[in-house]
Amino acid sequence: MTTLATSDTSPAPAAGIGLILALGVTQVAGYGALYYAFAVLAPGMTKSLGWAPEWTYGGFALGLLAGGLAAPFAGRLIDRYGTRRMMSIGSVLASLSLFALSRAEGLVSYYAAMIALEVVSTLVLYDAAFTALTQAHGAGARRAISKLTLIGGFASTLFWPLTTALLVQADWRTIYQIYALGYLVLALPLHAFLLPRSGAASLAKPARPSETSKPDGYLAGPARQRAFVLLAIAFSLQGFVISTMSVHMLTLLQGLGFSAALAVTFGAMVGPSQVTGRLIEMLFGTNVPPVTTAWVSGALMPLGFILLAFASGTAALAGLFAIAYGISMGLSSIVRGTVPLQLFGPAGYGAMLGKLSAPGLAIRAAAPLAFAVMLERAGLAASTVVLVALSAAAALALLMLARDVGRARS
Repeated sequence: MTTLATSDTSPAPAAGIGLILALGVTQVAGYGALYYAFAVLAPGMTKSLGWAPEWTYGGFALGLLAGGLAAPFAGRLIDRYGTRRMMSIGSVLASLSLFALSRAEGLVSYYAAMIALEVVSTLVLYDAAFTALTQAHGAGARRAISKLTLIGGFASTLFWPLTTALLVQADWRTIYQIYALGYLVLALPLHAFLLPRSGAASLAKPARPSETSKPDGYLAGPARQRAFVLLAIAFSLQGFVISTMSVHMLTLLQGLGFSAALAVTFGAMVGPSQVTGRLIEMLFGTNVPPVTTAWVSGALMPLGFILLAFASGTAALAGLFAIAYGISMGLSSIVRGTVPLQLFGPAGYGAMLGKLSAPGLAIRAAAPLAFAVMLERAGLAASTVVLVALSAAAALALLMLARDVGRARS
């Protein structure tokens, strides 16, 4: 009989709270400065640089693509040298990239800065932070990952209004320079002094695999390969949907008959729902297998889009969509860290996350433009059906994964 390892649910040591808080602060600052600020600053950047909006957003998309390609390599570096060293280096490089972006004057310098920014982000954002928690807690990192994503969920809540307020007093170049200095001053000391010194857990030699599992209970051989493929498919499809909605949600809601004010209201509901989903998982999900959380969160996304498709101007259904979609998004961040840990173990964890993230990041880069073309040529109804189909396919992949894990335990 094959036994699949389960997460250790024992409480994290007191020192672990400090690590979670430190990483939480750097994740909020990192996602805020490196990712969310762009949505607010992009129109001003376009006007200042004197070109069409597609050049501005194209640089961001190209950066995301480069980040996806760099993710596996970044994961191997983190596994080899430990998160303290690599995230500290990443803090400095991210700061320099933000400053370089603030000084961009033409297409070449702008695209180079955007590519550098997104490549460097693979050393400091969630995948690196999840690896830091795994190096500190080994297979018992699940609760720590849940707590970290709960804190990280406030990045957009803080940085969208902060960046908007700063725009009243300064231009986009000055704001990026403020963020470059602020991120360096905040993140570098926390990464340099509070993160695990080395990656003992992730550098451990993998045990020799049997046909379906290793002696330590983690998947191996064909079972491991199948699980990896299913996860990569699910993460990639969800990445397309989430990236699309981050740009086109308001357009989609208004196209379905809601006023601009209502569309903004429903969009604003997604953030609190996301945090609520993470809080529920942290408080009540300890004894629920991560793969179960994965397929449940996956199923909520197509359910939300089905409600939206039949909303026809009905505010209650659109509100339920925002809640279901937000909870699904919130749980998917946790799933991205906990399911690979449950199935594959802490050995080579950073590299594994990098490989899983790579196709998703590349697809996310192309998603907004692809969906814009789809809206123009196929129309709103067909485009909404595509979102239902892609999110349902992701949920199916996660359900198949949960079934496979259940068979491995029997």
